[in-house]
Amino acid sequence: MRLPLPQFASQAHQPNHIAEVIETSTVEFLAQCLEPDSLSFAQMPPFGSWVKAADEDSGNQIFGVVYHATTSPLDSVHRATALGLSLAELREQQPQIFAMLKTEFRVAIAGFQPAGDTIFYQHLPPRPPQVHQAVYTCEADDIIAFTEQLDFIRTLMDMRSAPVDGLIAAVIRQVYQLRKLDRDWLVQTGRVLNVLLKDDYDRLRIILSQIHP
Repeated sequence: MRLPLPQFASQAHQPNHIAEVIETSTVEFLAQCLEPDSLSFAQMPPFGSWVKAADEDSGNQIFGVVYHATTSPLDSVHRATALGLSLAELREQQPQIFAMLKTEFRVAIAGFQPAGDTIFYQHLPPRPPQVHQAVYTCEADDIIAFTEQLDFIRTLMDMRSAPVDGLIAAVIRQVYQLRKLDRDWLVQTGRVLNVLLKDDYDRLRIILSQIHP
């Protein structure tokens, strides 16, 4: 039987509340998506999308980007098997399937914002968010404000467990679209990447080739 994550009344109605921290470390955290209200799979956040969670002790809002996501059975002993059914047919014939799966995603921490402050710090925070803290998708205004500075790119490049080049390309692509194709921002980002990659033009070309409107 599936054990639902705790959902408190103060948070249940916030549409951007998508998950809960279930594992945490200095550079990243793992979150489990909340159960959907209907018979459906939990909504997996896109690769490179921005999320945030809180360190309640300090009041810091921790910002990060999704770099890995999985949907798997709750029971680690039994694997899912192909049933040859459409989503509608699953709802009708095998509705219990949706209660037997979990969706999790890993987040690379990119920076933080202290409580009551308007400044974003683009380096690792003193502490990551605690276990069982709510995870929210970031509003466009927060993403645009956070990415005014580009030091977060270096922070992401230091990740050892993430597909760094693809992640950076996905992040830049999303922000470029949110900024309504701001060419000046994109050019400045390319210059920062070139410096960080130490003139590795092949790697730079591959990253930039993945950035499109």
